[in-house]
Amino acid sequence: MDAHLRDLRYFAVIADELNFTRAAARLFVSQPALSKQIRALERRLGFDLFERRGRDIALTPRGAALLPEVREILRTWDRAYARSRALGGPRTLVVGMQTAVGRDLQRRALRRFRELAPGWTVSLRLVGWDDPSAGLADATSDVAFVWLPIPLDGTSTRTLVTERRWVALPDDHPLAGRAEIPFADLLDEPFVTLPAAAGPLRDFWLAAEARENRPPRIGTEATSPDEALEAVSSGLGVALLSAGNARLYQRPGVVCRPVAGLAPADLAVAWRSDDTREVTRLFVDSLTAAAGR
Repeated sequence: MDAHLRDLRYFAVIADELNFTRAAARLFVSQPALSKQIRALERRLGFDLFERRGRDIALTPRGAALLPEVREILRTWDRAYARSRALGGPRTLVVGMQTAVGRDLQRRALRRFRELAPGWTVSLRLVGWDDPSAGLADATSDVAFVWLPIPLDGTSTRTLVTERRWVALPDDHPLAGRAEIPFADLLDEPFVTLPAAAGPLRDFWLAAEARENRPPRIGTEATSPDEALEAVSSGLGVALLSAGNARLYQRPGVVCRPVAGLAPADLAVAWRSDDTREVTRLFVDSLTAAAGR
């Protein structure tokens, strides 16, 4: 009986969380799709992996017996893949990103990286906000620019820039004329938000920690900065963003103002913790040097 590697990963993450909703968020798939895949895996195996108890689940004895071997299979595959990829062929480091990086980081880091790793090229890959790992979760990116927090185990990060959070508003909004806006004055505003799959990153850009248990009003969802700012200019809501991105994403019909009362945002470089390749270290070090960290 054969099982797909993807299904084994699904099984391992569900076993970690013992909750399909949280596991689906970590895996960046919908909960119904995840449940369907596990049911199909159980049919192929010929036995149940989990006991369903309403919203709670638990490993069956057979599932518990299988789990350590599955984890070892996944670790072995990941190590073998990394070694094989490093052996030859075009040497390209794929860098995931969800927003423009700017801040002069990218240019200086890439120049330094080319000096340190002359046989390598860099491919920049734009990833939607529905994958807050920017491609690290499914290994379509080697390293990534991310905003913290990143909801992915087995990931290392290094903060590059710390910036205040600002708010983007339609230029005719009653608050648009202020030089600075207390977050308390935004509590009743509809917000343009990241997709639910973004997990804690969605909560961060809704400033959930400053709402004192008041649920946010959601105007609409967006999967990219351009979608978010188009929604703001159309009057569908306001959106939090970093100070640097407020400068990078200027557009007609939208004004950006600093917000008082919120902790700052951290832009970081992230990579898989088990990626011990020299080229990954060189890229991370190049970014860190460019950021003056």
